[in-house]
Amino acid sequence: MNPRTFFGFALLALAACGGSEAPRIVVGSKNFTEQVVLGEILAQQLERRLGARVDRKWNLGGTFVCHHALVAGQIDLYVEYTGTALTAILKESPSRTPREALDLVRERYDREWGLAWTEPLGFENTFAIVVRGEDARRLGLRTLTDAVPHAPEWRLGCGYEFGEREDGFRGLVATYGLEFGEPPRLLDLGLLYRALAERSVDVVSGNSTDGQIAALDLVVLEDDRRYFPPYDAVPVVRRAALERVPGLREALAALGGAISAERMRAMNLAVTGEHRAESKVAREFLESAPPASTPRSR
Repeated sequence: MNPRTFFGFALLALAACGGSEAPRIVVGSKNFTEQVVLGEILAQQLERRLGARVDRKWNLGGTFVCHHALVAGQIDLYVEYTGTALTAILKESPSRTPREALDLVRERYDREWGLAWTEPLGFENTFAIVVRGEDARRLGLRTLTDAVPHAPEWRLGCGYEFGEREDGFRGLVATYGLEFGEPPRLLDLGLLYRALAERSVDVVSGNSTDGQIAALDLVVLEDDRRYFPPYDAVPVVRRAALERVPGLREALAALGGAISAERMRAMNLAVTGEHRAESKVAREFLESAPPASTPRSR
């Protein structure tokens, strides 16, 4: 082979290598356990299905930080909850069915920011008003209405977002006529259940998929007046990323309906209670090839 022919083949080989370079995708998460687990599931799914190079940006902060990072192109996707987007970002009324909430946030996010809501992952993570199991049994508490007479003697602990959001503390107390003995204590989300178990507070606003609820013998009070909107967990992704990365939409859609609330609680507990790494918990989930859960009624 003469030198010119060899040089031509070399250039073609280099061009082929450059053209098949793995796509780079940035996945983000909010600053609590479930979000990091879900972020790892998305990241590892894209690495497995697409051979993508995934940059992980975990624990970015709350809802507004992640939303602004997505709009600004600092991340390509993260998992959001329909009710959170509906009330905190879009400032809409929380009174929507799950299907109405998803349809509305899909349309508005696409029109205003070029963001796509993909397939729901299969579970809802709603705010959960939680008390100690012994108190629930002693006082006969089952619903939030049951708690109203006892609220003046209780200290409430909650995260910053619940204390500030429209679908949080203010609307809850107005809906149920709750009058706590003092203003809510704003706590780090990772400290809520410890504070409740140690009796620093008497009731907390947690999340319905928190694994520690059952493990610590805690009880979620039923939202009998249906104050909270639906909070289906759904990956939200920049349309620019869907156009840039072939197969991205299909890889995310493959996770649709795959995670039940029970499975999410178990994964959360594996991290918070058994101190296992989120990456390992996510890997085991993907390797188990779980069957899709039954879709929630919409």
